[in-house]
Amino acid sequence: MELIDLSDNVGKEAIFRDFLDQICDRFELDHAAYAGVNPVSGTIHGFVNYPDSWKLHYTQMGFDRFDPTLHKAGRSIAPVDWRRLSQDDNYHRVFRDAADFGISEVGLTIPVRGPFGDIGMLSVTRNCKLTEWDLLTKGIMSELQSVAVHIHDTVMRSDSLSKVLRQPNLSRREREVLQWIAAGKSQYDIGDILSISHRTVEVHLRSGREKLYALTTAQAVARAIALGLIYPL
Repeated sequence: MELIDLSDNVGKEAIFRDFLDQICDRFELDHAAYAGVNPVSGTIHGFVNYPDSWKLHYTQMGFDRFDPTLHKAGRSIAPVDWRRLSQDDNYHRVFRDAADFGISEVGLTIPVRGPFGDIGMLSVTRNCKLTEWDLLTKGIMSELQSVAVHIHDTVMRSDSLSKVLRQPNLSRREREVLQWIAAGKSQYDIGDILSISHRTVEVHLRSGREKLYALTTAQAVARAIALGLIYPL
């Protein structure tokens, strides 16, 4: 995956960095980082308030390819305390270097899942004893989870890479099939209307569901209507 630092975008750096700094100040944390995974473009995009020297080293070493605080934590549906990752050799590869830059391995990642298959992760750290960390996180976890959702939604609305997620590139035939499904027609009816086989209708329907990240046809129709790709009848 390509790693894209959103703080490199003119006009966004101050806003995003200030927001992360506010999170740290409010919750008595040392550092905070947001990373989002775009399943369509195959990119990890994000911003951090880590020292620039660590950001450069992290990128040069390619840690984003195997950092378990990204890849393992991103597969969870619940917050992941980094202690759970300590058995992973890659964890030690990252944090042996991180210590040289004053980055603590005491931290956690809060994953967020969006409606179009997008994934966001808010990670926070603090250099302290684990007993102190446990007391702190117990008191702030609920608020941090709300903050994680807010920051992910904000980034997805502003990130130009995410436009393809909000406006899937459905083919004309895929839109036609979904439009007729919305009108209450069966796959056999749609085949007759469009002069194609019902198996071809199923192919277009399945493709449309995949592009809309829908598990069911009803969900695909609802999302297509919400996005203005088809119209309710």
